[in-house]
Amino acid sequence: MALAFEPRREPSRAMMLAAPVIAVVATLVVGAIVFTLLGHDGLKAVYQIFVVPLFNPYRWQDLLVKAAPLAIIATGLAIGFRANIWNIGAEGQYILGGLAGTGVALLTLDVEGFWVLPVMIAAGILGGMIWAGVPAFLKTRLNVNEILSSLMLNYVAIQLLYYLMRGPWKDPMGFNFPQTAMFTAAQTLPIAIPGTLIHLGIPIAAALALTAWFLMTRSITGFQIRVVGLAPNAARYGGFRQSSTVWLALLVGGGLAGLAGILEASGPFGQMVPQFPTGYGYTAIIVAFLGRLNPLGILVAALVLALTYVGGESAQTTIGLPSAAAGVFQAMMLFFLLATDLLVRYRLVVRRKAGGPSPETRRIEVEPAT
Repeated sequence: MALAFEPRREPSRAMMLAAPVIAVVATLVVGAIVFTLLGHDGLKAVYQIFVVPLFNPYRWQDLLVKAAPLAIIATGLAIGFRANIWNIGAEGQYILGGLAGTGVALLTLDVEGFWVLPVMIAAGILGGMIWAGVPAFLKTRLNVNEILSSLMLNYVAIQLLYYLMRGPWKDPMGFNFPQTAMFTAAQTLPIAIPGTLIHLGIPIAAALALTAWFLMTRSITGFQIRVVGLAPNAARYGGFRQSSTVWLALLVGGGLAGLAGILEASGPFGQMVPQFPTGYGYTAIIVAFLGRLNPLGILVAALVLALTYVGGESAQTTIGLPSAAAGVFQAMMLFFLLATDLLVRYRLVVRRKAGGPSPETRRIEVEPAT
């Protein structure tokens, strides 16, 4: 008897929905084993990271605050991934969005008015789009791989941030710390629910996900993006230009990453600091795939990944878990998601070896055939 994978006649919708759940469960089990082998209490680590924040009402606020930028960035990335445009530069676009909005804030420190924050947000979106426009230009004009070009720009963005924090934008009244001046009240993101940490960026993230879902499923533009991703030749015969789709996918992804950047700078941070890059741009890739590139699924996936940040911080103080624990769980989640995705197009079967008593093949159904 031997195990083998047999191609399905068509992708299994049931496994498409079950794979993220299987990936999360496998992450919890294997994570507990790994940290136990490393000398920690593995079960307690999983409990502190994935369970404790769910039953602490104060931690729910942190979950929503951290899930918002993940959902915004992942929504933009999912649009590009649907078109087979692989934007890996969301981290740099997130930084540039924060920097662009901060630039406006520093120019208007002595200005009061309701218009200041909207201008900062517009600058953040534009900054992310400009940074994403570089790989879009290289892809459409020189056929440069957008994965490499967008990824390399992340490091350029980080160095630009460090330069500005230690040079031109350094607060002269900041006791020599590499940071900008604090934003004023007119430049700070309003609190959506008084007395909580829930700022305006959280409802914005939910609204953007709903809008993206509608556009991707109910508009011609969404249809064009899906067709270009699934059948490039058919899209070409249908009159859909691939170059315009590349520009659209990267600019939307960059704009939303830039939006997340300025919302974070004017919200939780309240200024620009060298610690601004938090890995949201990379984690959002996991969020997009865990949510099945569906904006509604991304909202749920963003909460799951936000757990690794909030719970990871809690586990550091309660059981002495290393700060890298959150990244380990995120990496395992992506690994198991990619592994279980194999079952969407293939089913596991048991074949009798040649020369056995019967040549027939007995199938082990992972789920009902679709």
